Amino acid sequence: MKVALVGSSGGHLTHLFLLKKFWENQDHFWVTFDKDDAKSVLSHEQRYNAYYPTNRNFKNLIKNTILAFKILRKEKPDLIISSGAAVAVPFFYLGKLFGAKTVYIEVFDRIDRPTLTGRLVYPITDRFIVQWPEMKKVYPKAIDLGGIF
Repeated sequence: MKVALVGSSGGHLTHLFLLKKFWENQDHFWVTFDKDDAKSVLSHEQRYNAYYPTNRNFKNLIKNTILAFKILRKEKPDLIISSGAAVAVPFFYLGKLFGAKTVYIEVFDRIDRPTLTGRLVYPITDRFIVQWPEMKKVYPKAIDLGGIF
């Protein structure tokens, strides 16, 4: 199985890195920002650099959509996993067109309100994970796995 790990740098990257026991023995690659934390944490990983800032930035949404198309066509992942933020949106929507399964993990600091990215990908995500039971009221089809930390 080939896994794409897609997320912003910072806390989103940390969330995905904490899933290492799952992805470390899989064929995988990363899509994140070209920032110091990503360079350090992923120094020995295959990484593609996404455009940022992404939150409510239409220009970079278009650029990341084109990037997603190119990467997905080249890599052909079976599974795309993300914990946000906005960089996940084009990868999830295009990934579905390419036949990939998707797993979205809503961030830990959201206890009773959805993120914008969560709201955008929830309708098309194969597995939507929340980390608080209260979030099941927001996302009824979500799976509550508790905290990743």
